[in-house]
Amino acid sequence: MSSKHCIIYEINLLVMNILVKLRKNERINMKKILLGIVIIMSIQNLFAKIKIIAKIPEASGIDYSTKSNSLFVVNDEGSIYELSKKGKILREKKIGKYDFEGIVVDDKNNVLLVAIEGKENILILSKDNFKKINEISIKRTYKGIKVLKKGSDGIEGIALNNNKIFLSNQSDKLYPKDDSSVIVIVNYNLKKKKQKIENIINHGITDISGLTFIGDILYMISDDNNFIVSYDTNKKKILRKDKLPKKFAQEGITFDNKGNLFIADDKGQILKIKKYLEE
Repeated sequence: MSSKHCIIYEINLLVMNILVKLRKNERINMKKILLGIVIIMSIQNLFAKIKIIAKIPEASGIDYSTKSNSLFVVNDEGSIYELSKKGKILREKKIGKYDFEGIVVDDKNNVLLVAIEGKENILILSKDNFKKINEISIKRTYKGIKVLKKGSDGIEGIALNNNKIFLSNQSDKLYPKDDSSVIVIVNYNLKKKKQKIENIINHGITDISGLTFIGDILYMISDDNNFIVSYDTNKKKILRKDKLPKKFAQEGITFDNKGNLFIADDKGQILKIKKYLEE
């Protein structure tokens, strides 16, 4: 179903609901109806801005570098790419037999941090030549709960903020169950081989597949649930949630310096939503 047809379907459902209530002589909350129309129209505007800028097989993670003004992308096949913001492939390298699921750029130290699913490790690569610098393993247990369970979906997203590494565990279970859908937080140290989980963010949302930060606002994306969520890490609350078309398999998220949103689509595409932060 196309995004246009999805909007028409949602509007039809809203109209049908109004007609049913009228037949039953039920009171209609006009404020809720108007709010529903506004939400539907805003989704329509969001869909209209989605543009495919590049084809990357099984793209699973993406991040923006302010220093080079370019995008870095990883995929499930263990490859890494550098792209221009228009989608031109500038560099490409097969790193090895890895299942890469996320990437974050550290321009200060000129390195790339890549999340490896299955091993639940973080691979540190040189930003200049993509050579391996270190590999960090993450302890799976936090306060007696095995939040990173071996053999499960595992780490899917990675982000940096305030000298901490944030990793999303993709799961349909809520905390405090084992293998729960949380963001685990570890200290950022390029030289260490092992790190324990220092804290978690229990956001109460399942299936988080990608992460990025703007200030202290954490943006999360979900593949199965098809939405983007902004979360205030200080107030510990959700600020905004936007639905995405079901035809994509979004697994990575980042913003450039102009507020444009870029998404890594596991179906082999890099998507762009222009001026998302201005909406």
